[in-house]
Amino acid sequence: MSVYRTGHLGVALLVFAPIGYLFVAVGEPFAALVTGGAMLWLAMLPDLDHRIPGIPHRGPTHSLLFAVLVGVAFAGAGGLLADGVGVVDRARLTTFGFFVGFVAVGAHLLGDVLTPAGVNLFWPWGREFSLYLTRADNTIANYGLFLLGVFAVAAAGALALQGLP
Repeated sequence: MSVYRTGHLGVALLVFAPIGYLFVAVGEPFAALVTGGAMLWLAMLPDLDHRIPGIPHRGPTHSLLFAVLVGVAFAGAGGLLADGVGVVDRARLTTFGFFVGFVAVGAHLLGDVLTPAGVNLFWPWGREFSLYLTRADNTIANYGLFLLGVFAVAAAGALALQGLP
């Protein structure tokens, strides 16, 4: 079983916090907003395997290969957006798209690595990786991750904004 939605949202926020800080610190607050929103939107994407017959849970959608494929899809979307807008650097938006897709799925995988079931990062080869920290259905752990994520984003935002003129 996978960490529940609340826990996955918390892990997404925890992973996003330093990224958002860096984007704001280098003068790209819109990139921070887009990244944070996309990471929350995609937080449960790997668990689509629950809804697809024949795909085992924590199989292909819980791998680095899937993270790369989602990154490639978002890179393609970034490239199409750059072409449509015409004023944005295509290479930059393509790279940004890949980064957002890959990191969003990676955050989900990180959440599932916390549980005893773990994930097979190198599917279809390899084995499951697990830190054995908490069961997926642990309410305290799920809400704890969420609150920790909210705190991390708030702290990162406050620190980043201190450096702005």
